Amino acid sequence: MSQSRHVPVMLQRCLDLLAPALAEPGAVVVDCTLGLGGHSEALLERFPAARLVALDRDKEALRLSGERLAPYGERATLVHAVYDELPDVLDRLGTPRVQGVLFDLGVSSMQLDEADRGFAYAQDAPLDMRMDQTSGMSAAEVLNTYPPGELVRILRAYGEEKQAKRIVSAVVREREKEPFSNSARLVELIRAALPQAAKRTGGNPAKRTFQALRIEVNGELSVLERAVPAAAEALAVGGRIAVLSYQSLEDRLVKQVLAAGAANTAPPGLPVVPESYAPRLKLLTRGAELPSEDEIAENRRAAPARLRGAERIRESVG
Repeated sequence: MSQSRHVPVMLQRCLDLLAPALAEPGAVVVDCTLGLGGHSEALLERFPAARLVALDRDKEALRLSGERLAPYGERATLVHAVYDELPDVLDRLGTPRVQGVLFDLGVSSMQLDEADRGFAYAQDAPLDMRMDQTSGMSAAEVLNTYPPGELVRILRAYGEEKQAKRIVSAVVREREKEPFSNSARLVELIRAALPQAAKRTGGNPAKRTFQALRIEVNGELSVLERAVPAAAEALAVGGRIAVLSYQSLEDRLVKQVLAAGAANTAPPGLPVVPESYAPRLKLLTRGAELPSEDEIAENRRAAPARLRGAERIRESVG
C-alpha cells in the first residue's frame, strides 16, 4: 500500500488541539497509534522543538514508519508496544511526564488493506486479524473454540449485532463439520443466516461480525480502557490529549474517561472543594467533533471519526 493513500483523518484539527502544549522546546508528544506515520510526521513537521515517542504493536507498521520518519533522526523514538503499555515505555525512556498524547484508533487501515491479514470481509483471506502477528489467538481460533454463549456476547457487545444468536448457531453447526480458516466461508454463512430484512440495511452484512472478532482478537476495548486513563495521567499540567475514534463503543469509552477526569468528585454541599476532589482535566471539545463534509468527500474513511480532547489542569492528589 502506498503511503500517499493513507490520509490522516482530521489532521489539522488534531494538530491545532495539541498546539498550545507543544510550542515549548523539549516538549514530548506521544503518538500512541503510529500506523504508517502520517500523524507522527505532521507532528514533527509542525512542532520543530518537540520530540516524538510513537508506539505500535505491528512490526510492519514500525518498519514502514521508521523509513518515513528517518529524516527526523533522534527527534523520533519508535517503540514496539501496545498503547496501554505507555507508562512503562515512558519510564524506560526517562520521560514519565509528556506534553501531548494522540490516539488515532482507526489507524489499522493498513491492516484492513492487506488481504492476507484476514481483516477484510470484501475478499477471501485466512481468518487471522491479529495486529501483532507474533502473539495471541487468531480470529479462526476464536470462532472454532469459544463456547456459543461467549461468541454471542462478543457479537452483541463488540459488533452491536442484533442477529448474534442466528449467526452463532450457524457457526457452531458449521465448525463441527469443518473448522473455519478463511473469511469467505464466514461471510457466506452470515449472508445465509440473516433474515432478508437485516440484509437490506447498512452495507456488508458481515461487517459487524468482523468488527467484533477484530476487537476480541486484539483485546482492543480492554486495552483502550487501560490506555486512555494512563495517557491522561502521563500528561504534565498544561499537557493535552486528543483521541480519534471510529465506532460508538470506542467513543463512549473515551467520553467516559475524559468526563470522569473533568468532573468535580466532591460530595455535594461542601463549602470549599478540597484539591483531591477538583477536576484534573478540562474538556477541549464540546461533545465529539466530526470531520467536515469536504474531508469526508476526499477520504471516506473519515466519515465515522469522532474527535475528543482534554487538557491536564492539575496534578492528581493522593
